[in-house]
Amino acid sequence: MKKIYLVMLLLSTFNAMAASFYDFSYKDTNGKLIKFDSLKGKVVVLANIATRCGYTGQLDDLEKIYLKYKNKKFLILGIPSNDFSSQTPEENKEVGNICRLKYGVNFPILEKQEVIGNKKSDLYKWVHSQKGYEAPIDWNFEKFIIDKNGNIVERFKSATNPTENSFTKTLEKYL
Repeated sequence: MKKIYLVMLLLSTFNAMAASFYDFSYKDTNGKLIKFDSLKGKVVVLANIATRCGYTGQLDDLEKIYLKYKNKKFLILGIPSNDFSSQTPEENKEVGNICRLKYGVNFPILEKQEVIGNKKSDLYKWVHSQKGYEAPIDWNFEKFIIDKNGNIVERFKSATNPTENSFTKTLEKYL
């Protein structure tokens, strides 16, 4: 039984590492399937978000960035996670409602995912299999910029607000 489990674990790790960004698809908090292959040619920001974190106010700023650049083939994907001090205890639909109603978010909020540990989602296995991005996520609101070809090109820690010059200048470089 241990051998079968090990083989399954290795295969799932291989699949996550072998996949491209465009091979993924996830449902949003309303149950709508978002196929990442529809994002080809767009710059995407992946942000692991939380509803009860000291950085949750960044949802306002992510929305400002989204509105500013959305007509330039740009999208933000908010990915709720309850991995850090249980700061997103709500169910998916409620997370989406909080983001929309309290913070005015219009960009897609995907269903909750684990972003660290042995149970992290295939998307975050892929993120951490990319050269230079293997280090685990430290907290909520880490942001990854993905270029128009599906490559991670930059990572910003939680403390970097998306309206900061360092973030916007980097984003503009890829738009």
